[in-house]
Amino acid sequence: MAAGATPDRSCALCAGEGGTLLARARNWRVVLADEPDYPAFTRVIWNAHVAEMSELGAADRAELMHVVLTVEETQRAVLVPDKVNLASFGNVVPHLHWHVVARWRDDRHFPEPVWGRAAVGRDAAVEARRNRVAARLPSYLDALRRRLPAGA
Repeated sequence: MAAGATPDRSCALCAGEGGTLLARARNWRVVLADEPDYPAFTRVIWNAHVAEMSELGAADRAELMHVVLTVEETQRAVLVPDKVNLASFGNVVPHLHWHVVARWRDDRHFPEPVWGRAAVGRDAAVEARRNRVAARLPSYLDALRRRLPAGA
């Protein structure tokens, strides 16, 4: 845990994993979110309860961004999306975490953010895309686990 950061028992990311745990190190964890339309939606969560990147020292920021970029690179290599979205909001859960979301032009929300307005008339394409991504999910998870520095 980062210096000065204590767990906040009212914080969902302090109280739980925040998704299906894929990898954990001393400072961070990587989880698969439960997002039905985006089966490879991945979160990189800083373990200590801090809200902003600027609360981390330079080495911790570099470590966190290395993990975020490893997830992005793995999504690009295995899933071959049209775009990868990186987002760190914390408006609802003020605990430092990054969303890494593989995106395709035919997904439910493209070009909007995944939290934005859904496109109309794409149900068949969305289901087909979801099935194709879900079929590649085991390869993505295997590659991700190989690339993340276990126990760092």
